[in-house]
Amino acid sequence: MNTEQQPSSELGKISADIFDRVIYPKLGRSRNSEVLVGPHTGVDVGIVALGNGQVMALTTDPLWVLPEFGWARAGWFAIHIIASDAATSGLELKYITLDLNLPPSLPADDFSELWEVTHRTCDDIGLAIVTGHTGRYDGCNFPTIGSGTVIAIGNEYDYITPTMAQPGDIVVMTKGAAIETTAHFGVAFPDRIRAACGEAIATAAQDLYWQLSVVKEARLAASIGVRERGVTAMHDATERGVWGGLYEIAQASGNGLLIHKDAILIPPVVEAVCGLFNIDPYPASSEGTLLLTCRPRRVMDLIAILSDNGIDCTMIGEILPREKGIKYIENGQIKDLIYPEHDPFWDVFTAERERSV
Repeated sequence: MNTEQQPSSELGKISADIFDRVIYPKLGRSRNSEVLVGPHTGVDVGIVALGNGQVMALTTDPLWVLPEFGWARAGWFAIHIIASDAATSGLELKYITLDLNLPPSLPADDFSELWEVTHRTCDDIGLAIVTGHTGRYDGCNFPTIGSGTVIAIGNEYDYITPTMAQPGDIVVMTKGAAIETTAHFGVAFPDRIRAACGEAIATAAQDLYWQLSVVKEARLAASIGVRERGVTAMHDATERGVWGGLYEIAQASGNGLLIHKDAILIPPVVEAVCGLFNIDPYPASSEGTLLLTCRPRRVMDLIAILSDNGIDCTMIGEILPREKGIKYIENGQIKDLIYPEHDPFWDVFTAERERSV
């Protein structure tokens, strides 16, 4: 059997190669001038012109819900992970559509509780639920129970995407690497973490869960100005983590990159939990970590507004011309930054869940 015809067992987002070969050449109706930004590796949103100087940013993601985390956590995260991608456009979040494909075994009271959390979270963010679909179907099960699309609206000169990063921009990151991985393990396996790392680390890992969103910092970053006025790109470091996100910014913008590895934030709780489960934090899922590029003259303003609002952040590198390559510095040596083949979170988390059942 041809290897290309064999099913892939790899979990998570498909590779850039599959996207480029299978999806990108076939995008339905030939694009018209209203589609300003279409599907692109490393770009979290599509942008469509609405006329009269207005544009719409759209993003779609799975509705990922883990009931064992409790409906309050699970529902909050499910909405924020979709809204976070839309927020990286720099535009105002306005609407959401939701498709709920529920397992037949889900009790009505549990669904009611999940929907209450969904409503409250959307209300807090400023999202109106405008349409969708809800049903129970055989073969559907947690954690992936559907999908959602978030829409943001704004001025045509006020949106950004990772394609807009340019040489000379300073690269900034928030919070730290692998915070999503750490938080999920913290909530799912608290006893194991407590036994190995102590109560303080176990508590910190669980508390990290409420930082798994970039909605707040994306709004703050956009407020200093975008494009030549300040922030040129924002990207949510979800699957394949910080390494994947940085590489995607460079590829999307057609530029090079130089990152100082020792400047990347690795909070003590991340170091402890990732060490316990033998996970490399740099390519591990990190929803809640925002990667930004900013014009040099505004970078201190960016750092200040994030820091003043309680968001840890630091400068970690610079966008370079394409011919300089995509690189990082470690122990004084310049090395190639290779796009991670897979995200270590998925395999380890799945194995640990099965082992704990």
